[in-house]
Amino acid sequence: MKPIRFLVWPLAAICIVSSVAFAADEPDPGQIEISVGRLLEQIHYSRRKLDDKISQQLLKNYLEGLDYNHLFFLQKDIDAFTAKYSTTLDDDILLGNPEPAFSIYELYKKRVEERAAGVKELIKKEYTFKTDGTVELNRQKAAWPKDEADADRIWAERIEAEMLQETLNKHKIDPPVKILTKRYDQMLRNLHEQTKEDVIKTFLTVLAQTYDPHSEYMSRSELENFSINMRLSLVGIGAVLHSEEGYAKIMELVTGGPASKDGRLKVGDRVAAVAQGEKDFVDTVDMKLDKVVEMIRGKKDTTVRLQVIAVNAADPSVRKIIEIKRDEIKLKEQEAKAEVIERPRADGTTERLGWITLPSFYADMERSGVAGAKSTTKDVLALINRLKQEGITGLVMDLRRNGGGSLEEAVNLTGLFIKKGPVVQAKNSTGVITVSKDRDPSIAYDGPLVVLTNRLSASASEIFAAALQDYNRAVIVGDSSSFGKGTVQTMLEIGKMMPFLGGTNEAGALKLTIQKFYRIAGGSTQLKGVEPDVKLSSPFDQPEIGEVSLKGPLPYDTIEAAPFDKVEKPLFKNELRQRSSARVAVDPEFQYINDDLELYKKRVAANTLSLNIDTRRAGNDEEKTRKEKRTAERATRTMAEPKRFSVTLDNVTKPELQLVTNDKKKDPAAEEKAAATAEDTEEETDADSAKPVVDAVRAEALNIVADLVELSHGAKLPATARNR
Repeated sequence: MKPIRFLVWPLAAICIVSSVAFAADEPDPGQIEISVGRLLEQIHYSRRKLDDKISQQLLKNYLEGLDYNHLFFLQKDIDAFTAKYSTTLDDDILLGNPEPAFSIYELYKKRVEERAAGVKELIKKEYTFKTDGTVELNRQKAAWPKDEADADRIWAERIEAEMLQETLNKHKIDPPVKILTKRYDQMLRNLHEQTKEDVIKTFLTVLAQTYDPHSEYMSRSELENFSINMRLSLVGIGAVLHSEEGYAKIMELVTGGPASKDGRLKVGDRVAAVAQGEKDFVDTVDMKLDKVVEMIRGKKDTTVRLQVIAVNAADPSVRKIIEIKRDEIKLKEQEAKAEVIERPRADGTTERLGWITLPSFYADMERSGVAGAKSTTKDVLALINRLKQEGITGLVMDLRRNGGGSLEEAVNLTGLFIKKGPVVQAKNSTGVITVSKDRDPSIAYDGPLVVLTNRLSASASEIFAAALQDYNRAVIVGDSSSFGKGTVQTMLEIGKMMPFLGGTNEAGALKLTIQKFYRIAGGSTQLKGVEPDVKLSSPFDQPEIGEVSLKGPLPYDTIEAAPFDKVEKPLFKNELRQRSSARVAVDPEFQYINDDLELYKKRVAANTLSLNIDTRRAGNDEEKTRKEKRTAERATRTMAEPKRFSVTLDNVTKPELQLVTNDKKKDPAAEEKAAATAEDTEEETDADSAKPVVDAVRAEALNIVADLVELSHGAKLPATARNR
């Protein structure tokens, strides 16, 4: 049996489905089913048996995976499936009988075809949009249609809502009737293109994710694409996409990629249409994810345009157009980088603070231990040494949006800030606990330290932040919690694990959760994440982001603490919280953030949208006025920007550092085009454009580390050794 390789998977990876029909010499889907079932029982962290309880949950998950918005199946279908399969799916899997998966899919296919025929009649109707009706936006928690009449009502509201949405859309590709006709024709084409491989892949992925959301079955074609993606050798815009409610949703932006550099595309945005260069847009609603990804990818230096529904959009009819030039996603852009920040003190002297941005915990796995091999710890050490030469009195480690990476690097990086000792514990499925330790007694930096996190900080980021919090070495600042991914996955090529399948990769692979992480203090990072010492709201601080929002996550639990010596140095957390709260309470930028979060919460709770065109237009006008007012208020405020000097791995040994400036000269034609686009899409020109804006969380994190410096050193602070 092939040895298992243990990996700390980043928060997200791009997986692309490809439709390839089974050939006569390929493994039988029933044999693959048996293998996946046995591996889940024997190797998954939970060691749960495939029993009736799993069977019931699997059936529920499979039905909802096919019909996520409860639109196609009727209650009688659900009742029939429950009676027939709820306690037998486990037996069918272990007997290698894929018939239930295909039978359920065939009825789903029939229901979609029936409903598509009805949609064509609804599209032909004349709509005035003058009713007082509403449409339910998200039906994932709604009851299944009780009968045909109930389904007809739901679909009449849905189609009217889609017609109104396209009528209000200022970037219409075609007239609404034509758009919807094409959309549902595309949906039927997608349905008919599904192969046995697609169906069994979906079923087995749902089975794996019934054990936990990070386990997954990959077909042979997905496995090939996954290998390409992990090498970061693709050309595109650097966005991780996930199919949700018929849209390609932005789940992650690759730091240093074109989309991340551009700044306008946000996590949570939904792609509604894609255009190549100046060509016409193609509607992508209900299009297969792999086709959307293929349209967004392309040759280097070519342009793709995206029609996007913003994550915080009050109305899905309001779109923004984002034009991005494709480029190679370079590993260099993932490197750590730093800044020296000069700020005036109240006594007239100047303080110098350090800021290190760490996009991921990277390492050259193939050359580990070889001189010159890429290493997060080595790079951060070089930056810290230069920051110390520049006379910094405090340091912020920015792990916002850091989805994880190498466990070894997380442990070694922690070691730069502590003498030595345990960093993280891991427990496997048999209950065996291992402790990863820093064994180097040297400390690279012992000054005031703040670690900045948000809901997108996951996995290895949480290990680092949790360890420094447990050691009392750093003040953790950020969202109400980090992501909460406290599990380890490994990739098992099924053919190599199960010799009777021929030892090839034709059977695909299983990404399987095999360990859980625990803090040295004993609590898990799973589900709860790392809670900050000083909470700062950010646009990402939403319950829809994080492990808690995923289906069937493994639970939080605790184990015994590992012996470790806390740093005996006060961190003044209560005082820091009080000072920060006082500043945040009068900071208009944080008020904007809190207002947006509250408004978003109300919209999610309401879960309805008016079908009256005048009401919708009034709501859109109100939203536009709100954004314009905010932009005008920002324009009246003048804030003294601190001096910032860039420290990169390219200039870390050079005598002079480069002054960072926000004054970017732009082509007048490009400025005019951007302004026209912002006006046409009703974007908030500051928040949704690529122009530099106030990063309220960053500014307050600097205030907090400055407070920590003051409290740590008392009133007498050293004058800056070097002023610029």
